[in-house]
Amino acid sequence: MGKDVQATVFTRADRQRFRQKVRTCLDVFAQMLAEARFDADRPMAGLEIELNLVDGQGDPAMRNARVLDAISDPAFQTELGQFNIEINIPPQRLDPSGLAAFEDGVRASLNVAERHAAEVGAHIVMIGILPTLRRRHMHAETLSANPRYALLNEQIFAARGEDLEIDIRGVERLLTQADTIAPESACTSVQYHLQVAPENFARFWNASQAIAGIQVALGANAPYLFGKQLWPETRIALFEQATDTRPDELKAQGVRPRVWFGDRWITSIFDLFEENVRYFSALLPLIEDEDPAAVLARGDTPELGELRLHNGTIYRWNRPIYDVVKGRPHLRVENRVLPAGPTVVDVLANGALYFGLVRALADEDRPLWTQMSFSAAEENFHAGARAGLDARVYWPGVGEVGVAELVLRRLLPLAHTGLERWGVSAEDRDRLLGIIEQRCITGRNGAVWQTRVVHDIEETTSADRPAALRQMTQRYAELMHTNEPVHTWPM
Repeated sequence: MGKDVQATVFTRADRQRFRQKVRTCLDVFAQMLAEARFDADRPMAGLEIELNLVDGQGDPAMRNARVLDAISDPAFQTELGQFNIEINIPPQRLDPSGLAAFEDGVRASLNVAERHAAEVGAHIVMIGILPTLRRRHMHAETLSANPRYALLNEQIFAARGEDLEIDIRGVERLLTQADTIAPESACTSVQYHLQVAPENFARFWNASQAIAGIQVALGANAPYLFGKQLWPETRIALFEQATDTRPDELKAQGVRPRVWFGDRWITSIFDLFEENVRYFSALLPLIEDEDPAAVLARGDTPELGELRLHNGTIYRWNRPIYDVVKGRPHLRVENRVLPAGPTVVDVLANGALYFGLVRALADEDRPLWTQMSFSAAEENFHAGARAGLDARVYWPGVGEVGVAELVLRRLLPLAHTGLERWGVSAEDRDRLLGIIEQRCITGRNGAVWQTRVVHDIEETTSADRPAALRQMTQRYAELMHTNEPVHTWPM
């Protein structure tokens, strides 16, 4: 959601007024796009990382309020579960030192945060899904104390009208139900932000969609949920199911889910905000005092609070962002497809691949998305989540191909070109994209490391699955702090 709210009860009149206000915001946004009122001269990149808290045994530590008090840094914020926190890194330009500045900033902040978390009996783990989570952890008391989470939980279940069913079939099968949105808190992600000019937004968003399956396959780091081995990137299936407001009947009618990949390539950022208004009812119909039309008419920048709040309750894997900083509006693509971890340098390598590829693809004279169907991009996305580095995907001019082969032969050179156009130094390009190259050559990402270590513990000791997951998580946390890329970790 991105903003604090007070506990409240919504009436039918509230929802009607909110719908009208969102439509007014959309009209104002369209006018702003037509008048080119956006900050795009010095585009910035951003980075957010969601983190897990564990105790000394590797089990979830439900104490984010105490940890945040101990850290006492506004860059760290609460997240949905009491075992979650999030770090927001100050934006950087993708210039010669931009990626290195991100890496240095994240490492320094996490080192300080880990020391303070240890003072209250917690440790920070950067991983897609915390392997030691159990179904007994998923209840209303797991949610963080901020009223916005209780309110969101209430509204999702009011819209749904029944408990959630989570059914994920991977190496093993997980079938369970939930009466809160607490399972969503198991999903800990990395978000890359890329500021773009309005006229370029569609190209960058389409490029982000086209490579989402590649990103997920390479960066998979969430193979376990509630003790079951599922997909290499189980987080995708879990997030799609844990926030689904549709009962089966609405699914059968083709009603769109609130977590979705989309259904078409776009020509403007306006397409996405218009879809939000057309297809999705309000979850949190909170109305601001601002008259956006009047603000725009007097030459100022409207916040468009209702449009932004509504957008924050629709969980696109590549989300459009309208924001205002120091009175100047700008647009961003928020790339949300990847899990957290395993290390800071792995996160930055994933980011280098993303920033480089989307720049290269957006600059092409014949865009990639004119050569492939949107459904193929969506199929690639779920194939990458289900199979990780073993995934086979469709790529124009190649046909069906293994992810590692595609990256090594075609996409790494493109990413190098894109990063060079951003101005990233050759040293950082070679270092970070070299990690992606080695991940493909060795066939090891976070998911592969996790599953091999658990299987080894189970086969060579008398440990059962919960004990093996606990041991693996403790080993993972130690290696995470070395900042050595995961493909080099001992198995």
